[in-house]
Amino acid sequence: MSIRAIAINCTLKTSAKSVKTGEASSTDRMISVLADAFRHHGVELTQTLRIADYNVLPGVTSDEGEGDDWPRLRETILAHDILVFGGPIWMGQIGSIAKRVLERMDAFLSETDDKGRMPSWSKVAVAAIVGNEDGAHMSSAQLFQSLNDTGWTIPSVAACYWVGEAMGSTDFKDLERTPDKVTQTAAMLAGNAAHLARLLKDQPYPGAG
Repeated sequence: MSIRAIAINCTLKTSAKSVKTGEASSTDRMISVLADAFRHHGVELTQTLRIADYNVLPGVTSDEGEGDDWPRLRETILAHDILVFGGPIWMGQIGSIAKRVLERMDAFLSETDDKGRMPSWSKVAVAAIVGNEDGAHMSSAQLFQSLNDTGWTIPSVAACYWVGEAMGSTDFKDLERTPDKVTQTAAMLAGNAAHLARLLKDQPYPGAG
């Protein structure tokens, strides 16, 4: 059974800004670690959408009107079986762009079928989180509560993260090698997510009634 994953990178920097400053994205690096792990389970991560490159308007509907890029991003995301939700930690919590995506997904609550199933029903979501100091557990808690509320299924060991030394200047992208614990967690996450996605694709949740 073919299973496809897609990633969103909720870094605060656009691709153009990263190119201009020569800064790589630590979130992209963590997503690439997961992409490698997913390949071992026959899952293709087809693309990464850097949300800062698009005009995702504030709001809680699926279409906020003229100039809003969210409708086509939403369609692309929902065409996949697994969502890798990537983002950096800022001020001890998940960044503002990630929160905007979650707010737009709030629309799923009112977009149900005749059995109460949201557009994300029977689809799997996992997290790729990076940052310095602290906040990985807080960020994953924020993500998973919101994603679960909006219909996504969260597998066991669903967050792969790395945090640097307190008050330090080393980012995940600066590491010469990926720490063993991150690689091991990525392998477990990918295996669990792929297994669950296949089960749900074969037998989706029945919904109400």
